[in-house]
Amino acid sequence: MNVILWIVQCLLAVVYLLAGAPKASWPIAALSKRVGWIGTVPAALVRFIGVAELLGAIGLILPLLTGILPWLTVAAALGLIVLQVCATLFHVSRGELKNLPANAVLLVLSLFVVVGRVFIVPVM
Repeated sequence: MNVILWIVQCLLAVVYLLAGAPKASWPIAALSKRVGWIGTVPAALVRFIGVAELLGAIGLILPLLTGILPWLTVAAALGLIVLQVCATLFHVSRGELKNLPANAVLLVLSLFVVVGRVFIVPVM
């Protein structure tokens, strides 16, 4: 089960790195051409989301890999759950239902990491 958890954590980390890096660093105008909702929210919120995604990705891997404060892996997964709940509510409020399957998958995988790392292969 530990191997499966590591695979899920690595996959989530890659997804959040790829999603967060542009939001944290690209010009907002360029981002809004690719992702419609970015042009409708404050730039600071886009940057905050990007940084949160990057920190979540790092937090899924680094603490457990180094053995330094491994409980931060669970905290990172919990933070990503909160992020996905907020993203789901945001997309529902805008009628963007096509985004919900991706949000649901990321939410379930993050929840799997929390349950796995707390109850099945405890890191605490």
